This record gives sequence, C-alpha cells and structure tokens, in this order.
Amino acid sequence: MTVKITPNEKGNPPGKLADAELHFTDGILGGLKLIGFGIWERRSGNGRNVTFPARTYAVNGERRSFALLRPITDSTAQDRIRDCILQAYADYEEQAAVAS
Repeated sequence: MTVKITPNEKGNPPGKLADAELHFTDGILGGLKLIGFGIWERRSGNGRNVTFPARTYAVNGERRSFALLRPITDSTAQDRIRDCILQAYADYEEQAAVAS
C-alpha cells in the first residue's frame, strides 16, 4: 500500500492541509484506492489530525455522518492508518522543502 498526498493549495477550508488516498498495490485490493482521508492542522495548533472517509445522512433534518472505515474489534486499529498517513505527509513536506 502507498499513500498519495494531494496538498490543499487553495487553503479552503481553513486548517485543511491535504487530502490523502490509500493505493493498494498487492493482494485482493491490488489496483484499487480508498479515498476520502483529510489531513488537518489541529485547532489548538499542536500537531495534526486525520479524518477518515465518512458518509453523511439526515435524520429529522439533522446532518449526521458515520465512518466508512471502522475497526472490527481493536479500537486502536485506526491508529496505524492515521500514523501511516501522517508520516506520508511529513515525508511529502520534507521533499517539498528540499525541492524549493
């Protein structure tokens, strides 16, 4: 699996740094990608956060959403993907700094 980073060059919405996609290179998911990850600057300014793909729906006029990628049993399973995406973004930033 590889992580593709697409920077948010427009700066809209504020705080959004980039989008990320997971590209699967092997196994049954080989040749597919999972889109919808967002990399955000934390509101407190301390670090970054990753949002996961979600679907929105309405109940009695109220907008809600549910995550499309959820843990089966281990509630910390998402941390591995989150860390992988944050590392890919850090690598992207480092390469961009060297290129400029």
